[in-house]
This record gives sequence, structure tokens and C-alpha cells, in this order.
Amino acid sequence: MRIDDAETEIARATNEPPTVYPGTLKIACAAQRVALAGLALYAVFAPHSIAGAWIGLSIAILGWLIRTTTFRHDSFAESNDPSSDFIRSRLSRFIRQRLNIHPTPLALPLWLFFAWSVVAAFFSAEPHVSLPKLASVSTFLIFYLVQSVVTRRTAIPLAALLIASGVAGALWSAGETARGRGVCIETIVGDSPLLAATELRPGDCVWRVNRRRVASVDEIDEIIRGTPPGQSLSLSVITRGEHAEWIGPLVTPEMQAAASPSGLTGTRPTRRFRASGWTRHYETFAEALQILAQLALGFTLAYFSRRAARRVLLCAAAFTLLAVGLALTSMRTTLVAFTVGALVSAWRAAGPAKRARLAIVCAVACALVCGALIVNYTRASGALQLQDASSRLRAQVARAALRRIPERPLFGHGMDAVKFHWREWNFPGDIMIHTHSTPLQLAFERGLPALALWLWLLASIWLFLTRAEKIWRASTDAGAHGFLVGATGAFAGFAASSLVNYNLGDAETALLIWWLLGTAVAIVNDKKLKEAIT
Repeated sequence: MRIDDAETEIARATNEPPTVYPGTLKIACAAQRVALAGLALYAVFAPHSIAGAWIGLSIAILGWLIRTTTFRHDSFAESNDPSSDFIRSRLSRFIRQRLNIHPTPLALPLWLFFAWSVVAAFFSAEPHVSLPKLASVSTFLIFYLVQSVVTRRTAIPLAALLIASGVAGALWSAGETARGRGVCIETIVGDSPLLAATELRPGDCVWRVNRRRVASVDEIDEIIRGTPPGQSLSLSVITRGEHAEWIGPLVTPEMQAAASPSGLTGTRPTRRFRASGWTRHYETFAEALQILAQLALGFTLAYFSRRAARRVLLCAAAFTLLAVGLALTSMRTTLVAFTVGALVSAWRAAGPAKRARLAIVCAVACALVCGALIVNYTRASGALQLQDASSRLRAQVARAALRRIPERPLFGHGMDAVKFHWREWNFPGDIMIHTHSTPLQLAFERGLPALALWLWLLASIWLFLTRAEKIWRASTDAGAHGFLVGATGAFAGFAASSLVNYNLGDAETALLIWWLLGTAVAIVNDKKLKEAIT
């Protein structure tokens, strides 16, 4: 990159015309590249690995910090003006030019929501548990990191990389479904240690032991023999169509010396499981695919309205594959949320794209029907009619949380405090789960004011995205408009899913939404910069 090109790129990243001190330009440009490389790494890992995603974000943060501390703009020249107006002006310019943080309608409800979460954590029934949870609440800061680093020039390639990563996960899931997973248990000997310590029964499928995937009974036995005596086994099991994580028996030398330590027989895999890509978290994988499918649909509609045939076919293929991957997760609620988001995107499509609305509706209807058939085949009997044990447990937990809200309506009970009072607060059973509803979880854990602030934030995000999409609608820039159409649909799907899923509490999903919003802000601010320069 030439120096003058680098200067322009840094100016776009800081949203100001290019006037910098030459001595810091090369360092700032290199740091900007490091930050973008970190975001590219995040895009690769976001649908698959929270550890890989955080590594990418850490690199991006490092690059951003170096760029922020080395980039010097003429507006920061020393001045002897001691007036408060000058101080406020300089602080404002520092935030906008050094940090590249711009005022948006999201800022006030977002920071008030975070502030109330902090206060609620101090007033929690178990502050020592709730206060550390603020680290996960702070993931919204990625929103500011992304808008500070990303420009229109880099936003679309990063989005394309993210979509491609999701498509790779969807293809892997389809292949895994075709070849099967784990090993189905045909018989269990009477003295099997797994029979005594777990609920494992013939017909169940074991697919991971001690976090290692297995495809045969011999592999299960080998892992048991390699486990240090005195350590408990951990089993990932698919039982009666549902995934379960069980703690198995303690490994003993006698168990390891047996001809078959597991006491199991079985030769075939199962195809009755919920796809999860390269992870074991099908809920998180489904939420990620829902968001990425909406992005691919947004690009499809934008390119279709501008008659870019090749790109339409490419984006439509990505959308189809992501929709198939989503259906394979058998997530009922996320499939419905996907339908809501896709219909929102089709509704907001303008101009010639209106002719594509019927095709989109038909495609989404097909995906929904296919998803329903997969749910009926994969999951427990009655799952499609919400008559399965999972649905009943969710309803019972939700009712228990609703009954508790009047007890502590202002600050709530505290994040994760329920784990220490499950029986005391009359929650059902022994399996501790959240309420599977973001609004209900917020009201229960952080109080009714937190719920009100969350709803305010959702409304602000919706208005910001729809207005931003309208600004770019008449533009010839199909990439920027497609991203904003997709972001609007993705957010609508996320909000719909949040009614019956606690997706805000899922770090991977939350990071993806904040990345999406930060990129949308960067695109909108890039348009303002173009208008200012021209």
C-alpha cells in the first residue's frame, strides 16, 4: 500500500480528512492492518469456536490500541485555551477522531442498560456470583471496536468471509448427517459401569467421551483405558432424540482391565441428531446460521435489484445452504425466527427486488416445512406439537421465574444467583436451566427497569437499521445496501428468537450481533464522510 493510499485508509477508519503527522502514519497503517486481520480471524471462527473468535478479537483490540495511541491528528495540536468549551470540544474530537466512536441513537439506552446491570449485580442475592458475570455483559464493547476499525471498503469482504465460514459449517453438518454420528448402543451387559452410573439405554447413541468424538465401541473402550484411575468419565449422548451431557462412573483399574471396559455393543452410527457444525452447541450454531442466512439474503436482494446476475446466484446459493444447515439443527424457535427475519428482508426490498418477494416467501416456506419434517424425525415424540419433555420443562421454569419477579422487581435476583437457590425458589426438577426467554431472564435477574431499557435498546436498534437501509436504498453500492438489508433481517430474527431463547446470554450470538451493528454504523458513517469530502 502506498503512503498516500494508507493515509486515505487511516482517514476513513478515523472518519476525518487525511491530515496526520508523517512520523506516525506507517505505524498507524500497520496497526490498522493488524486490527483488520484480527477481525478477519474472528469472521473465520465466529460460527464455530468462541475461543478462536476471542483470539481474533484480541488481535483486533491490540491493533486498535496501537493505532489509537500512535495516530496524531492536527486537531490535537497543543493549545493554551483553558476554557471549558475548548476542553469539551477537544474531548469530543478525541472520541470521534482518535477512538472513532460516533454518536448513535443506540448509545444512551445501551449504556443505561449496562449501568443498570452493574447496579443489579451489586444488589444480587449472590453478588459474588453476579459481579463476575458483568464480563459477559461487557461484550457490547465490541460494537465500538468494530465501528472504529471497519470501513465500507473492508466491511463487505469481512461479511463475505463470515458467510463463507457459515456455509462451510453448514456443508460439514450436511455431510455429517449423511454419514452419521457416534455409535448406537445395541446391548449393555448387566455389570456395565455405564449402566449403573448413567441413564444410558439400548437405542441411545454415544458420540463423545471425555470431549473426544467416538465412532465405535472400541474407541470408547480405548478412551476408558487411557483415562487416569479415579477420574470420572464425561459422556455426550443422544437419547430419545435429545442431546444430553452426563457424568459417568469413576474409572478404576478393574474397569480398565476388563475385556470391554464399557460393557457396550454397537456397530452403526445414528443420523437422528441435531447438527452443530464443528461444535457441540446446536443452539449457538443455529443462532449464528440464522444471522448469516439473513446477511446472505440481504446481499441477494440488493444485487438482484441492481441486476448483478452472477453475484445474485452466489449469494442465493449461500442463503440456501445456510438455510439447510439451520434446518438440520432442528431448532424450532430459531426456524420460526429465521422466517420472521427473511420476511422482513423481503418486505424491505425495494424497486425491481419486489419481484423477488414471492420467490423469497416460497423459499422460506420450503425451508420451514423441511425444518418441521427434520424436527419430527430427529427429536423426541411430540416435539413439533410442543408436547415433549423439553417444552414442558421450559414452561415450568418460565412460570417459576414469573412467580419470583414480584419478590424483587427493582434489581432482580441477580445473574446466575438461581443456581444457589434452585429448590428454595421453587424451580422444578434437578436440571438447572435458564428461562429460555431474554425478556423474562432480564426481568428475573436484573429487574423490570433492565427489561424496560432492553426494550428501548431494541427499538433504537430497529429504527437505526431501517433508517440506514433507507439511506443506502437508492445507492448504486449494492454491497453496502445488501449488508444493511441483511442486518435488518438478522436483527428481526434475533429479536424474535429472543422471546423464546436467552440468546443475549450466549456469548457467540451476542458478539455476532454487536459485530453486525458496529459494521452497520461504520457503513453509515462512511457515507457521511463521502458526502463531506465531495
